[in-house]
Amino acid sequence: MKVDVNDLLERGSFYRKAYAGIFHMLPLGLRVQDKLERLIDRHMQSLGASKVSLSSISSEELWEKSGRLQDNSEYFSFRDRKEARFLLAPTHEEEITALVASSAQSYKVLPVRLYQISRKYRDEPRPRQGLLRGREFIMKDLYTFDHNVESALRTYEAVKNAYTRLFNELKIPYLMAAADSGNMGGSMSHEFHYKSLKGEDTIVSCDNCDAVYNDELADGLAPSTSHDEQADSAPGFDLEGKPAPAGARVSTGLWTTISKDKRTLVRVWYPKFTVHERSNQPIAREVNTHAIKAIGRAAGYDLDTGVENPLEQWTTHVQSSKAAEDGSTERPQVLDVYDSHVHAYTRPPLKILEEAGCAIEDVECLRLDTFPETSRKLSVTRVHTADQCPKCTQGVLTAQTTVELGHTFHLGTRYSEVLGARIVNSENERVPMQMGCHGIGVSRMITAVADSLADEKGLNWPKVIAPWEVVVVPAPSCQEDAVVVYDLLASDKASPIDVLLDDRDKTLGWKLGDADLIGYPVIIIVGSGWKKNRTLEVQCRRLGIDEDVPVGSVLSFVQSLLTAL
Repeated sequence: MKVDVNDLLERGSFYRKAYAGIFHMLPLGLRVQDKLERLIDRHMQSLGASKVSLSSISSEELWEKSGRLQDNSEYFSFRDRKEARFLLAPTHEEEITALVASSAQSYKVLPVRLYQISRKYRDEPRPRQGLLRGREFIMKDLYTFDHNVESALRTYEAVKNAYTRLFNELKIPYLMAAADSGNMGGSMSHEFHYKSLKGEDTIVSCDNCDAVYNDELADGLAPSTSHDEQADSAPGFDLEGKPAPAGARVSTGLWTTISKDKRTLVRVWYPKFTVHERSNQPIAREVNTHAIKAIGRAAGYDLDTGVENPLEQWTTHVQSSKAAEDGSTERPQVLDVYDSHVHAYTRPPLKILEEAGCAIEDVECLRLDTFPETSRKLSVTRVHTADQCPKCTQGVLTAQTTVELGHTFHLGTRYSEVLGARIVNSENERVPMQMGCHGIGVSRMITAVADSLADEKGLNWPKVIAPWEVVVVPAPSCQEDAVVVYDLLASDKASPIDVLLDDRDKTLGWKLGDADLIGYPVIIIVGSGWKKNRTLEVQCRRLGIDEDVPVGSVLSFVQSLLTAL
């Protein structure tokens, strides 16, 4: 059974929970955080980036200019005694853009690369999973400014390569995936993920081509070579008196949403289950809201897929439209969207009109079973492992639950345009700067890394961010001898080892259990072997090592283990 890594982190005294989504970092946790920050510093400085520290307090007025301050935004906002409006910054695009705009006037001072590692705040409605989804968190954000698109894209690639080197150094398998830019804006983004059941993302990869992407990028298009003809109708469809075809294998589900203006009720007809050619086992399907949004956008609808009661809201809109006798409102609509696996209704059920208290003449009924302006069929369900790849049509897809740790965005002029960050270019034209934003969740990476390597004994840190690389654990009768071993390991100034001596007045068994819980990469036991043969027991859980090593060889042996880690 998978261990609860949040419980291990608390039991190991890495942090303590103060309030929902708010944590106090303890000495061990702070050592891990400091090492992770130093690792990030090194890779950011390899890009020529300079470190800054922006205030955690930002102006709401600035966020209104960028268009990101909404009524339902998850921000901590407050007013000072003069009624000036502020918020605790969840990110710093607005502030850094205003800062650079005030000092950079010519293309000759670009590129500019500024980064910080700082506390961020988000009024998270449901804090969960420890540091993975908190209300206060540590984040690294790098902001880049270039004078044209070509230079900005070169910067983007350089940052992506630096992220790759950073994640490679942790020596934990990760996925780099194409991603949706979301409310950050911009035209290109990539994410870095660890596989984790605690994650809230799904990363899809193909075994034949280079497709690796977040399922948020679902475009609603079915593979071009599949389902060119609609599937046979499932029982229960109105076929104008014709019998349902034999062998129908699709059980059809209904999912509804609504447009933001409440005028259009969207009914999505999708397969509840499908059966792969490779298997006779039915596979349960779920609607992918990102695919529905993409289809809606292409058809000219701005959909609100987060609404819990779309039919009720649409009914209210229908009734208010009927009450308007001046003809100032357009007719309400019902849009039926069909996945390629299901057969479109000849006469779609309209019992909802009775509930809304109107006749069919009061409503405009529409049908969509191909992607707007194309002949391609629709795919509205989430990817399941073993699905066909829509990109190459030859490969098989794998869907994995993951946790996002890093994100790179090419923002273009999303912020520089509206916040006036302009420079004079080589043609003497005043143009907005090309921007990039690149984040790493420092606090959430602590939990994600711990979760990736923990086992039934405890945590198991990678060498590069472990609180200490090596711990020397002596039996009560070997305390003085353990000091000799500690000095030996700490003596090599050319290749220093980050070593800790556990000299607490506890039994050997208790200290070894604590060492396993804390997750030191290498444990050296000064016990019975030392008394008899001047040997030390060296353990490394991650490499499966448990050997007795002569004291004269222990330094080189431990160094070889750390190199492998």
